[in-house]
Amino acid sequence: MLYSAETSLLARFTALLKLLGPGVLMATAAVGGSHLVASTQAGAKFGWQLALLILVVNLLKYPFFRAGVSYTISTKQTLQQGYLGMGKRYLAIALCLNIIASVVNAAALLLFAASLLSYSVPFDIAVTLSASVVIALILLILLAGHFEGLDNIAKGIMGILVVATVAVFIVALNNYTPAVGAPVEQPSPWTLATLGFLVVTMGWMPAPIEISSITSLWLKRQCSTQAVTPKTALFDFNLGYAVTVLLALLFLGLGALILYGSGTELSTSGIGFSHQLISMYSSTIGQWAHWLIALVAFLCIFGSALTVYDGYARVVAEAIALLFNKQKAARNTLVTPVLLFMAVASFIIVLFFKSALLAMLGFAMTLAFVTTPMFAWLNHKLVTSTQLHHDASPNVVVRMLSYIGLAYLFGFLIVFVWWKWFS
Repeated sequence: MLYSAETSLLARFTALLKLLGPGVLMATAAVGGSHLVASTQAGAKFGWQLALLILVVNLLKYPFFRAGVSYTISTKQTLQQGYLGMGKRYLAIALCLNIIASVVNAAALLLFAASLLSYSVPFDIAVTLSASVVIALILLILLAGHFEGLDNIAKGIMGILVVATVAVFIVALNNYTPAVGAPVEQPSPWTLATLGFLVVTMGWMPAPIEISSITSLWLKRQCSTQAVTPKTALFDFNLGYAVTVLLALLFLGLGALILYGSGTELSTSGIGFSHQLISMYSSTIGQWAHWLIALVAFLCIFGSALTVYDGYARVVAEAIALLFNKQKAARNTLVTPVLLFMAVASFIIVLFFKSALLAMLGFAMTLAFVTTPMFAWLNHKLVTSTQLHHDASPNVVVRMLSYIGLAYLFGFLIVFVWWKWFS
């Protein structure tokens, strides 16, 4: 009987893992610059003060990410098909924004992955060369059609990263002593002078909202091969989203516990920042883990880059095909040229920002912050105008968060534009 119970439990766990897909992939795409860079910077600069901001931003963006799951599981259509149903102008707006975002976000992740690779190998290698290696690997995997294997790889990477980060955080918390020279009064992040930093922190937190269109595509593809219900789809999404929020707070905590008040200035170069990031782990749990953490960090960002290149290419290709009434077969043929365009354009950008990782990531996050309200409004309008499955329909709390989120995102954008104009 015990053997039977264990077998049944294992079977249920295996079935649950198979249902996990788009939500975990979204988490893999999200855990990049927003977590390893923005959250760590926030903790290093201001201690724990921005924890509430990170929670609020994630909470207020939740309805707009959730829209991709609610709409697709209810209608078996992607968000982009939904935009087209509202009118071609809505899809055209999304396409224009996605083309810009795809290149900038891909370039930022490419530079970060290349920097981690340059730091991780036991010999000197220029960032441009390592970027060439990374983009070549990405194209090889995607053009060879092996992306499906990323599903299981993503689950493994996320599992290792979560366990490692939780372990390091617990050790850092247990060993914490205020750094010598730490300021008695913490510098306040709530000033106009730090508004730009707050915008950078919020831009990719937990990810650009247009990632919801990618999640929608992944979910539709999953529905074509598996029996997915609204409850399991939302469970997968909520689990992935919760993991991104947890990791954001943990990285903030690591920055606060290890770097805050230490006098350490975060390097703006890719390799320099990579060294500081890996050292933050190894100095806490021991030098034995240095290269293991370097490998996990690289795989994490490489996984983010891989999912972003694949996802944006499919989203842009689908939007072009829908706007010009192309058949499904024609849509698939558009993915490769769009992917190659993204690869070339993002690599050119890396050539200009090769020694300024934080500047590149900051630009990408700021752009994401500026475009976020439009994507949020598109998703809100689509969900509120569609009859959804009762298990996928947003409840009163989610609907309220949606309206508050729109007011918050547009309001903060107006303040930011005013600040940039008069500063």
